[in-house]
Amino acid sequence: MSFEFVNYKKDFPLLANSDVAYLDSAATAQRPTAVLDAERDFYERANANPLRGLYALGMEATDRYEVARERVRRFLNAASDAEIIFTRNTTESINLVAYSYALNHLRPGDEIVVSILEHHSNLLPWQMAARMTGAKLVYLDCEPDGSLPEQTLRSAIGPRTKIAAIGQVSNVLGCVNPVEQVIDLVHRNGGVVLVDAAQSAPHMKIDVQALGADFLAFSGHKLMAPMGIGVLYGRRELLEEMPPFLTGGEMIDSVTRESAVYAELPHKFEAGTVNAGGAAALAAALDYLESIGFDRVHAQEQALTRRAFEGMSAIPGVHILGSQDPDRHCGILSFTVDGVHPHDIASILDAAHVDVRAGHHCAQPLLQHLGVRSCARASLAFYNTPEDVDRFLAALRGVRKEMGYGDVL
Repeated sequence: MSFEFVNYKKDFPLLANSDVAYLDSAATAQRPTAVLDAERDFYERANANPLRGLYALGMEATDRYEVARERVRRFLNAASDAEIIFTRNTTESINLVAYSYALNHLRPGDEIVVSILEHHSNLLPWQMAARMTGAKLVYLDCEPDGSLPEQTLRSAIGPRTKIAAIGQVSNVLGCVNPVEQVIDLVHRNGGVVLVDAAQSAPHMKIDVQALGADFLAFSGHKLMAPMGIGVLYGRRELLEEMPPFLTGGEMIDSVTRESAVYAELPHKFEAGTVNAGGAAALAAALDYLESIGFDRVHAQEQALTRRAFEGMSAIPGVHILGSQDPDRHCGILSFTVDGVHPHDIASILDAAHVDVRAGHHCAQPLLQHLGVRSCARASLAFYNTPEDVDRFLAALRGVRKEMGYGDVL
C-alpha cells in the first residue's frame, strides 16, 4: 500500500467477531456499530408512529424522521427536504417514477433510453412503461470494457427521448458511466433523466444539483444502513405534478366518500406507516461515512481493488470482465474461471470463509451482450483489508485444482 491503511473492521460487529472475508458489499454492506445503535435508540427511546401522534413521544418520532430527511438532503445537496422521498429501496424508487411519471407522460412513439449495463431494477420498470404507453425502449450498448462512447450516446438520444435511465456505476463491471453527458444530451432534447445511484452512493460524493439529475435513487442497505430504507430524489416541479404511487394512510390531507386531497410533498409519496427507525439509522450511516471521508474511502478501495486485480490477473484460467484498468472497477471485480461454474467458485471460496457472489447479478442482458451466461463477483469496501484480499487470492488459486484440473501454478 502506498499510504497508511486504516483497518475499520473494529467498527463493524459482524466483521470484528468473525474471520470471514466479506467480498459481497455490492449486494449489501455490513453495518457499523453507530448504525445499529441509532436504530436501536429510536425503538428504545422514540418509538411511536411518526406524523400521527400529537403527544410528546409521537412528536419525538416525527422530529427524528424529519431530521433524517434533512440529513439525506444535505448528503445529496438537494434544494429542499420536499425533494427527498423515503422508500424501501432503489427498486421501489424507480418503480415510483415509472408508474407515477412515465405512465402519465409517455405517448406512442416516444423513446426511453437505458443502457445495457442496467440492473434489472432499472430495466423492468421501463419495459413495463413502454408496453403500457406504446413508447419504445432504446438501448445504449457498451463496449467490452463497459465504456459508453460519446457516439453511442449521440446516436441513441434524440428528439423522441423523453426519459433516460442509467446507473452511475455498473453492479457487474464497476465502471462509472458518463451520466453527465447523458443528462446534457437528454435535457437538450427536452427529456428527463433518472440516475440509479445504488452502487455509486456508497463510494463517491453526489451533488444532484451539480449533476443536473431529474430523479436519483439509492438504497440504504448498500450504504451501511438497514435493509428496507431507500431514497428517491426528484426535482420539486416534477414531483408536484406527479400523482401518488401508493395511496392510503398518511399521504392525504382530507378524504370524503368520493375523493381525496393529497398531502403536500414529500408525504404525498409516503403512504402508510413509515420506516422511521430505518431512516434514523440511514442518517447515522451517512454521518459515519462522511466522518471517514470519500477521499479515504476511495483511496482504500482503489488500493484493495488493484491488489485483487493484479493477483487475479496472475492466476491462469481466471478472466476479469470489463476494463483491464483496475482503477475503473469501483471495487467490483466480476470474473470467470475456465471450466468452473460460478456457483462452484463461490462454494469453494466459501469453504475458505471468503464470501463472493455468483450468478447473473440481476443483469442478464449485459451478460448476454458480453457473451457470458454467469460469473462470480468479488466486491470490496473500505472496511476490507489486504488480508481479506490475500485470502481470496489464495482460495481462488486452488479453485481449478479443487475441481480436478490439477495444479494451475
